[in-house]
Amino acid sequence: MLTPRYGERSLADLMPSVLAGLGVPGERDVLGLDLAGVRQVCVLLVDGLGALLLRAHQAAAPFLSTALGPQITAGFPSTTAASLGSLGTGLPPGEHGLVGYLLAVDGYDRPMNPLLWRLHGPGDHVDLVKTVVPEVFQPAPTTFERAVADGIEVVRVGPRYQQKSGLTRAVLRGGDFRPAVSYGDLAAETIAAMAGDRTLVYAYHGDLDLTGHVRGPSSAGWRAELAHVDQIARDIAEGLPPGGVLIVTADHGMVEVGSSIDIDADAELQDGVRIIGGEPRARHLYAEDGAAQDVYDLWRERLGDEYGVYRKAELVEDGWFGPTITSASYDRIGDVIAIALTDGALFRSGAEPMQSSLKGHHGSLTEDELLVPLLVFRR
Repeated sequence: MLTPRYGERSLADLMPSVLAGLGVPGERDVLGLDLAGVRQVCVLLVDGLGALLLRAHQAAAPFLSTALGPQITAGFPSTTAASLGSLGTGLPPGEHGLVGYLLAVDGYDRPMNPLLWRLHGPGDHVDLVKTVVPEVFQPAPTTFERAVADGIEVVRVGPRYQQKSGLTRAVLRGGDFRPAVSYGDLAAETIAAMAGDRTLVYAYHGDLDLTGHVRGPSSAGWRAELAHVDQIARDIAEGLPPGGVLIVTADHGMVEVGSSIDIDADAELQDGVRIIGGEPRARHLYAEDGAAQDVYDLWRERLGDEYGVYRKAELVEDGWFGPTITSASYDRIGDVIAIALTDGALFRSGAEPMQSSLKGHHGSLTEDELLVPLLVFRR
């Protein structure tokens, strides 16, 4: 099991390092990207492109494989909301507050899904943007806002649904947004956005993650999708202006699930638990008043050696969420956290039937999930 390398080689350090190269005062090149004098940078985030998966499938990605080198880590949990929060703010999850795929928010008896910015589970799909205001939920200036403030032209390229989403407003706000409707369009819009004199472009591609979830990261479909990603990256790199730089990274890797435990089929595992959050490989358990120790003891006893069960306080002290924890972030972390140490998953067949049917998952701290690539292409 690894732990995130915040402040040394983590996803939270990427955009501050880019901004430092673009000359933004107060930013540090922690990753040693050495971008001094560069005027145009594109960061392409490929959802689900784990570093070890890329190394294992180099034949499907010959262009990306030419830049293989030292990896960086995602944060904890190794999941999209937390990782995009870290990329967009330059902060670990303990500071930006997106501490899980599903997390508790004040005033609601169901967890919030920050990717959709709405409550999860049975009942009305409550849109939370008016009551859990994204800019209040995460008030720190984003890396894009910091770039704009220094006169950099910022363009974000991705699916149209992301343009005004709660997640974008919380952690990816700042600059212009150009929707992309296909693989080719993503590359074309990204290249066109690089035309400015001093420009930062952020581009997002999500279908590799979707394919890995549904078919599994060892599937032929996943490898075929990786080949599409490789072509997108090649097209962008070949379209860079002279002196421009493309950086390809990811938010997490993925594990193909073997064994599993169905929480919803075991009523005892729900004793004393008010809300079950997180995801199958990293569960947040929000205990009823006074029940946290009982929940911890029971889950440790029942889950066995293939899972780790921890108290909130010990994970905070060990820095899993970062060296600093805001009071708001602390309240959003489960009282007990259970993670898969091998290929297991903690499914909820009743509350999460679709998710429980998926083959690929992430969220924990194995090398397959936590290590992500840092690929740099210069024109």
